[in-house]
Formats: sequence, structure tokens, C-alpha cells
Amino acid sequence: MVTVPAAADAPPARHPLDPDPAPSTKARAVFALGVAAFLTGAFVGGVIPATIALLLARQAARDAYASHGYLTGSAWIRRGRRLAWAGIVLALATLVVATIAGLLHLASAPSGPDFAPGTD
Repeated sequence: MVTVPAAADAPPARHPLDPDPAPSTKARAVFALGVAAFLTGAFVGGVIPATIALLLARQAARDAYASHGYLTGSAWIRRGRRLAWAGIVLALATLVVATIAGLLHLASAPSGPDFAPGTD
């Protein structure tokens, strides 16, 4: 007769009063706002959803930490943060390009009226 030892790698049994792991709705909202920020970042309007996504990501991460693993969605939070920062970078790049284009336009414009040669 062969006896099978208990598996050392088996997770501990859950207590009956432990809650079931649940997905975080804030994490999905962070991801959705991050996508919106990334898609509208080149139009400079992406700064608003990006800011909201970053603020909500902080709250969602705190909630997930406080739940001791019973609130899932950290990957969604991480992806949403990355997309929000990408949206902010796109908005800043758009502002820099627009500023350079505006300065080049002003530099090529005539500075005053043209007078005939020999006129003082």
C-alpha cells in the first residue's frame, strides 16, 4: 500500500467566512479613461480623462491593497495608468509642435510695411 503525502505547494484552505475575490469596477474605469486619454491625447482633450484616470487609479490601488487580495484588477489599473500617461505625453507633444509651428509662422511674417527702394 502506497501512501500519498500531503502536497506542500497546495494553497491553504479558505476560511468559510472569507469573501470571494471580486473584480474592481474602479480598475475597469481607470482602463476605460486611460484608453479615452490615449485616443484623444493628440487633440489635447486627453488631459482631462488622463487626470481623472490617474486620480482614480490611486484610489483603486489603495482599495485593492486594503482588501488583502480579495479585490482583483491590478493589471487593469497598471494598463490604465500607462495609457493615461501616454495620453498626457501626446498632449504635451501636440502643444510643443503647435508652439514651434506658431513661432515659425510669426518668424516668416513681414515685420512692417514695405517701402520703395530709396525711401527713408
